[in-house]
Amino acid sequence: VQLQASGGGLVQPGGSLRLSCAASGFTLDYYAIAWFRQAPGKEREWVSCISNSDGSPYYADSVKGRFTISRDNAKNTGYLQMDSLKPEDTAVYYCAATGHCGLSGMDYWGKGTQVTVSS
Repeated sequence: VQLQASGGGLVQPGGSLRLSCAASGFTLDYYAIAWFRQAPGKEREWVSCISNSDGSPYYADSVKGRFTISRDNAKNTGYLQMDSLKPEDTAVYYCAATGHCGLSGMDYWGKGTQVTVSS
């Protein structure tokens, strides 16, 4: 059972990245997919979540209007499209699976992927 986040990298301010969260060993259909991030010296921050029931997305105010969460159940994968990136978006990004958005506990965590926004 594994979640693997990928797609991070170095991007200039204003640029875009798409993160992927691939599940193996279990069916992601039954879970909401959440994204978190942790910047150096800061606590982990919830970024976004997409429902497993109706696909409703939820966003932190800091990313609303710039990030788009989605999922492809056929590929057992979730995505986080990040546009208009800012230096303050620099962090390690983690994906997680949970029973539904709003729960504080995650059932599965993926290893993080580094996102660096810098000129």
